[in-house]
Amino acid sequence: MAVYELKGDALSIRVDGNGAELKSLTENATGQEYMWDADAEYWPRTSPVLFPFVGRLKEQKYVYNGKTYEKIPQHGFARDEEFTLTEQTEDSLRFCLRDSDKTRECFPFSFCLEIAYRLAGKKLFVSFLVRNEGQEEMFFSLGAHPGFVCPKNTGEKRSDYYIGFDVDEKLISRNIDMSTGLAKDQYTEYKLEQGLLPVADDLFKNDALVLENNQVHRVSLLTPDKKPYLTLQMDAPVYGIWSSVKPGAPFICIEPWFGRCDALSFEGELQDREYQNCLQAGAQFHAEYAVTIE
Repeated sequence: MAVYELKGDALSIRVDGNGAELKSLTENATGQEYMWDADAEYWPRTSPVLFPFVGRLKEQKYVYNGKTYEKIPQHGFARDEEFTLTEQTEDSLRFCLRDSDKTRECFPFSFCLEIAYRLAGKKLFVSFLVRNEGQEEMFFSLGAHPGFVCPKNTGEKRSDYYIGFDVDEKLISRNIDMSTGLAKDQYTEYKLEQGLLPVADDLFKNDALVLENNQVHRVSLLTPDKKPYLTLQMDAPVYGIWSSVKPGAPFICIEPWFGRCDALSFEGELQDREYQNCLQAGAQFHAEYAVTIE
């Protein structure tokens, strides 16, 4: 498993070829690390790519064209597959994953998934390209799952930090059933003060905040004095905000999704899943998020 490094004028990154997973984002001038270190005590990953599913499927299975596909892993398989480095420039890395006999056992489509990382000043751009290389339409979900350090500074508490959103007054979160990992038909309202939500110790006691229907497109992490130190921006229909259920886990994930776990009440087939994406033969889907170090 190879790890690839890229150093820009202000930031440096390391990316693992396994899953094309971002493992490190550091500020050159200070040496400050912004990515979670995958400590298994809390969560053994750093920034997995979610494809071709986001979250859990009901009973870990789905039906497509009359066939049932079972034992589908949470978040799909891309995060555990070895990607090929296809391009490296002075400021970018590009990786590719193609379908195989193994992937077609649980996802019967011919595809190419490209993930690219590009540094520009104090910004990191992460782009996704999904191409349907088969002869029939393809249904898929796609999501990012980066975990960032919080608290940023030694000696501080995560519960003194804030999460900032590009809305001012409230968020509506779809509730998750903890026993199945599926979405309930129930919601929780979180009140904001000037767009800020305190990171209370019990904020993630019921799993992720699931923000649907294009509620937000920009999320920041802020220090106790309410100054942002990192912002993620992406035009995605769903955002997940998550950390370990263990109080004080020193990271927060900001997750833009083009997809979502199944609902407890879901009874359809693959093409009927909520927030599902469809590509015709030869078509492609492109999305990009930006992380800004403030």
